[in-house]
Amino acid sequence: MIIPTWNAQSTLRRAATSALAQDRVDVEVVIVDDASVDGTLDCARTLAAEDDRVQVLSQPENRGPAAARNRALEHISAPYVTPLDSDDFMEPDRLAQLLQIAEQGDWDFVADDLLKVPESDVDGPRTRLWSQTDIGLQTLDFSGFVRGNLSSRHGGRRELGFLKPLISTAFLNRTGLRYDADMRLGEDYMLYASALSQGARFCLTDPAGYVAVTRPTSLSGQHSARDLGALVQADRTLMARTDLSAGDRAALREHYIETLKKWHWFRMIDAVKARDPVDALRCFYAPPAVIGDLLGKLGEQVLIRGSARLPFLASTDRMKDTGEKGENP
Repeated sequence: MIIPTWNAQSTLRRAATSALAQDRVDVEVVIVDDASVDGTLDCARTLAAEDDRVQVLSQPENRGPAAARNRALEHISAPYVTPLDSDDFMEPDRLAQLLQIAEQGDWDFVADDLLKVPESDVDGPRTRLWSQTDIGLQTLDFSGFVRGNLSSRHGGRRELGFLKPLISTAFLNRTGLRYDADMRLGEDYMLYASALSQGARFCLTDPAGYVAVTRPTSLSGQHSARDLGALVQADRTLMARTDLSAGDRAALREHYIETLKKWHWFRMIDAVKARDPVDALRCFYAPPAVIGDLLGKLGEQVLIRGSARLPFLASTDRMKDTGEKGENP
């Protein structure tokens, strides 16, 4: 079990305790503190002192969850690994259910549909991430997974990139796959898509007990132009593969264009904030679909303000509010 954590002293114990309480499976927990500035590292060390199944690693500088998870992978000896966000938790029989599926079907990745609750009511009603009806056991292929990350089809932070599957350590080691340490947004999407492009057997089943706690300040809901640019580059890296089918390329192209639209909009926001019309014009160096989307958003800003003035004279906060919010492409 890998738990990357940053400034999570209020929720880390809940997450780690839920991992250690798993029934019918042997669990080792690796907590990687990503240079927290609160009491998170002390909390992690206390947990390790209380239970010898907990190992604590500390990053010398903040590098993001992908780098933290990669470091943890260097210390994992178990045949399967799974990530757990430090503000989430699991029900006691989750891993036993996923492990049974993995072993019976020889799957490399076994993901369960997540259950979502607000931080204000973690014991309240839960909603499913992906499907509100039972799906049984479904095989995910590359194109299906990529299209499952399209915000236009699955908005509201319901994309498949949020899944936290049980992953075969042997598969990761055989392929050399790791999280892209340059990404702070969509690093899960990139790992799963890369694995599928290399032949991973990946299935999705109904909720087994991963509870994703939603918060307005969640890092997964905070994007920057740099973060989106790294996701654009990830899609370009995948598109450079020569062994993708025509259907796979079509799905990837759709995701790429959608992400490109978000990236160019955030770049425009930054240019407005910096009052830099040259950088703003550079945002229009893009495919026609992206240019059209950008013009549409700028037109909305003009209508919102009831004026034809250039947006450089207006507040950037309301511009940002009309962009994509809280979605993991």
